[in-house]
Amino acid sequence: MDRAAYSSMSAQEADHWWFVARRAIISHLIERHVPLGDDARILEAGCGTGGNLSLLAGYGRLDAFEYDADARALAAGHGIGTIAGGALPHDIGFGDTDYDMIALLDVLEHIDDDRASLAALGGRLKTDGRLLLTVPAVPWLWSDHDALHHHKRRYTRESLQVVAQDAGMQVQAIGYFNSLLFPLAVMQRIAHQVTRSKAALDARPSAPVNAMLKGIFAAERHLVDHIRFPIGLSLYAVLSR
Repeated sequence: MDRAAYSSMSAQEADHWWFVARRAIISHLIERHVPLGDDARILEAGCGTGGNLSLLAGYGRLDAFEYDADARALAAGHGIGTIAGGALPHDIGFGDTDYDMIALLDVLEHIDDDRASLAALGGRLKTDGRLLLTVPAVPWLWSDHDALHHHKRRYTRESLQVVAQDAGMQVQAIGYFNSLLFPLAVMQRIAHQVTRSKAALDARPSAPVNAMLKGIFAAERHLVDHIRFPIGLSLYAVLSR
């Protein structure tokens, strides 16, 4: 990603509504779909500036890798887990360690060879391990935000399922989320295009608006297992070998 994107992420991921609510949903998905024992080994692939490390470390012994040196330094500054350099698909590191859970959170869209990356991570799962991933959804929502963050693609439920199956993975659960705010996001992107605004789409709003959006988005953790949302800004998938 651009340096500006990493700086923005580092500054906002502690309290920006999107990061906070997404962590709540990720926590729910782990507890619902990932069988973890008392001494679970966990890997975060592409940990960025480290905003998910505290959450993931709550479920077991955590390793993480990150390609970008500046982002990796920020992640290491959290003092959580073991942070190393690495890249997908061929430089995962950490020896021959196999993992009970691998988290790939808004990373796959940055990688040229998404199938090879999923296959490589699948090879590092224990027999009953799970790969939890999230990606941006709906290709026609492509915006300047995607370009700034060096995304290669946005996914649909069907395209993500095909990529996972082509990588030799079994899809245990898959679905859209960040759906309740989808109409608002579409209107925001239309307005952004019409006005040719240079304002960042992911800028943190005022405190009251931030709290409202966080509450709406986080509420989806109670819904994702009961409602098959037809569309959303993001997709999750839980995969096994």
